[in-house]
Amino acid sequence: MDFAMDARTEELRERLLDFMDAHVYPAEAVAEEQRAELASPWDTPPVVEELKAEARRRGLWNLFLPDGEYGAGLTNLQYAPLAEITGRSPHLAPTALNCAAPDTGNMEVLAQFGTPEQRERWLEPLLAGEIRSAFAMTEPDVASSDATNIETRIERDGGEYVVTGRKWYISGAMNPDCRVFIVMGKTDPDGPDVRRQQSMLLVPRDTPGVEVRRAMRVYGYEDHSHGGHAEVVFDRARVPVANLVGEEGGGFAIAQARLGPGRIHHCMRLIGMAERAIELMCRRAVSRTAFGKPLAAQGQVHAWIADARVAVEQLRLLVLKTAWLMDTVGNRGAHTEIQAIKIATPRTVVDVIDRAVQLHGAGGVSQDFPLAELWAAARTLRLADGPDEVHQRSLARRELRRYA
Repeated sequence: MDFAMDARTEELRERLLDFMDAHVYPAEAVAEEQRAELASPWDTPPVVEELKAEARRRGLWNLFLPDGEYGAGLTNLQYAPLAEITGRSPHLAPTALNCAAPDTGNMEVLAQFGTPEQRERWLEPLLAGEIRSAFAMTEPDVASSDATNIETRIERDGGEYVVTGRKWYISGAMNPDCRVFIVMGKTDPDGPDVRRQQSMLLVPRDTPGVEVRRAMRVYGYEDHSHGGHAEVVFDRARVPVANLVGEEGGGFAIAQARLGPGRIHHCMRLIGMAERAIELMCRRAVSRTAFGKPLAAQGQVHAWIADARVAVEQLRLLVLKTAWLMDTVGNRGAHTEIQAIKIATPRTVVDVIDRAVQLHGAGGVSQDFPLAELWAAARTLRLADGPDEVHQRSLARRELRRYA
């Protein structure tokens, strides 16, 4: 395993670091000011569109997509240090580069499983950053950590599918630019194989019977960066049979294909969030005095900073190993490592950010620093794409199988 950056990655990294310093970090406060003046809190601040235009001009666009026909053609290992940098400003940078969830996963699904017509109608405008999308899987009435529990029905009626169900925490659905949902539901609820009961369907947002009912908050935040998280009701919404993604009964397999890259992308960005927290922690430590000496001279602060550095270096190596395995043996071959990073990274980064909050005192929980919002985002990722316990269960069973 060689994790040294190649020439292309290093060149993109330098270009991205300059973009972050010159445009993204200064835009954080501007975006908040502009958002307060928008007609709707879900409208996109003008500065975001300016960032997107500048990112395209600099060749920093669709870096996440390994398919060279549609994206930058980077491997997971090449993309990892770039995604980490965007994680330092997770509410602006990924969107500016058109590398933000849930659009990234939806674009991957369309690129891999979509028909030519589906790609032309939905993938191309997503790649161009002209529209946004949402992925409708999680439901409020069942334990969605077990995807076989999903109750939303997708019933065939002649040349159409009829969708009935209720979803929530559907990221991106509040954004007025969200034009389409990829909906996971059951086409064969009584089928003998519980992993072949589900299918995925493209449902345009303006389809009659689709209601974006309300915004769902995350620890009190509305999370504008993804276009919000919404409760969405599908009341006998009808779409053409041609809107089926892949084949009937293939929804579970498509979901797994979608979530593998999504999980490692989250972990890459989480490391960047931790690096931002360490930077803020150190700046605070050298600028504040308590009990007659700088915080940087306090032994407890030394322990926090040292432990944070050790933890981040460990996580980065595990994420890079996982990226390398995904590139060399595929997502299935990297299954154990994907689960390991999904367990370890959010949990550890939450702790790093929490120490930074503690060091900032009241400022750490205020809107004057990004730490509280970073903490909420990192803590949420212990649930998103499968909670810790699901990955622990699967990973442990895989380990035990060798001794059975």
